[in-house]
Amino acid sequence: MKNKHIGSDFNEFLKEDGIYEETNDIALKRVIAYQLEQEMKAQKITKTKMAKLMNTSRAVVNRLLNPDNGSLTLSTLESATNALGKKISISIV
Repeated sequence: MKNKHIGSDFNEFLKEDGIYEETNDIALKRVIAYQLEQEMKAQKITKTKMAKLMNTSRAVVNRLLNPDNGSLTLSTLESATNALGKKISISIV
């Protein structure tokens, strides 16, 4: 029996299984949470201070930094990056 996945790339495998979009969304959220957390560490900004800079609650910051929480909005992301003196860059490819 020939394996239909030999020679295909991982993205094609995920698409064939119907889980590409979900997997990609999860990976993207994890990268964003990691980058924000690393920038906060570099600037020595605590979650409490970040919440204050964003004019929000610490619970919102916790959700933002939780790689498993998919409720990230562009507004929250923009607020977080502004608080860190950074900008977001989003492109459609």
